[in-house]
Amino acid sequence: MKTILQDPQCQTFVQDPYKFYDTLRDLGPIAYWQDLDLPVIASYDGVTMGLRDRRFGREAPEGFRPVHPEHLRAFYDVDDHSMLELEGDRHKRLRGLVLRAFTSRRIKELAPEITQTCHDLIDAFPDKHKGEGFDLLQAYATPLPIRIISKLLGVPEDMGDQLLAWSNAMVAVYTPNCTILTQIAASDAASAFSDFMRSYIDKRRLSPADDLITHLIAAEQDGDKLSTDELIATCILLLNAGHEATVHSIGIAVKTLLEQQTPHDMLSEPAIDGTVEEILRYDPPLHLFQRWVNEDTTFLGQDFKKGDKIGLLLGAANRDDDAWDGPHVFDPTRKVKQNTAFGGGIHFCVGAPLARLEMRIALQVLFDRCPDLRLTSAPRYANTWHFHGLERLMVTRACLI
Repeated sequence: MKTILQDPQCQTFVQDPYKFYDTLRDLGPIAYWQDLDLPVIASYDGVTMGLRDRRFGREAPEGFRPVHPEHLRAFYDVDDHSMLELEGDRHKRLRGLVLRAFTSRRIKELAPEITQTCHDLIDAFPDKHKGEGFDLLQAYATPLPIRIISKLLGVPEDMGDQLLAWSNAMVAVYTPNCTILTQIAASDAASAFSDFMRSYIDKRRLSPADDLITHLIAAEQDGDKLSTDELIATCILLLNAGHEATVHSIGIAVKTLLEQQTPHDMLSEPAIDGTVEEILRYDPPLHLFQRWVNEDTTFLGQDFKKGDKIGLLLGAANRDDDAWDGPHVFDPTRKVKQNTAFGGGIHFCVGAPLARLEMRIALQVLFDRCPDLRLTSAPRYANTWHFHGLERLMVTRACLI
């Protein structure tokens, strides 16, 4: 296994990690990324196999579970009950109960709400006649997903800003080589988020409503229900995952469509679904999944010991020229093929249908209402490579009434 150096906070890398991914693939099936202290896989076939191979998992095998520092106790009190971090029967049980409440019918029913929210947000854009520039991330890409996931769960809409702040603080802890201050902030946010969700779940137990929290409380399989700690962790996971990646996806989508001067008809039926998939392939919002090695094994010609970890580079897999023709070209007419943006295997994102629906509607409404939207400055990615997204998206528009 060859070794490579690349600071994940280097601005050249943050702004364009794909050149580095090409170099990684040239080193062989697996390379050791020294800055992350992690063997990583950058090929499409290797990543997709790794996501599905049961020799690897999100949960540390017995005897290898890390001891978390005291200042992160509150964070892991939540994280340890999250189905994203579990394997085996516990994961199967939690995911099954969540899917009983997170149905495709319930997601489809959100379409009118998503559409109306998009129009409401656009109505609040700066006056088109003044030609003022504004940050589309803050005006559109960020508030839309948090409002929708809050609506789905049944959380009060006026809590949106607070939920967003807690969520941003929590997910920042996953950034490679994050500081102790970031970790403390994540733990404080997890504690406050848990306290809020506990009180709100207690309220819903007494006063059920037609929302996801109520359905999660009622969800049952073989006489088994979610515990309060599991409910809290699940709601926090759905809130965090239900908006974080979608914010980035919408921002990156608008940036890409404007930079590539994509024809408007690629956002209409029936082309829109292919355009969304190509956006997710071309520049996905999440670039790294880590997996524990569950047993001594050999994978892609490399020997691993139980308790080792590997990194699966989703963004790199989506640009592998062995899997895609012209992978660095944005082509919304590309034949649709499963990409790795939502992971794979038993941990495939349960919110993928909702994310696709939000992107689909958000892009159609935005470019129908604002066909002359244009960039006023070159977009820059935030220094949070693991969660790949823009720090701002400055635009102006000429908006139709």
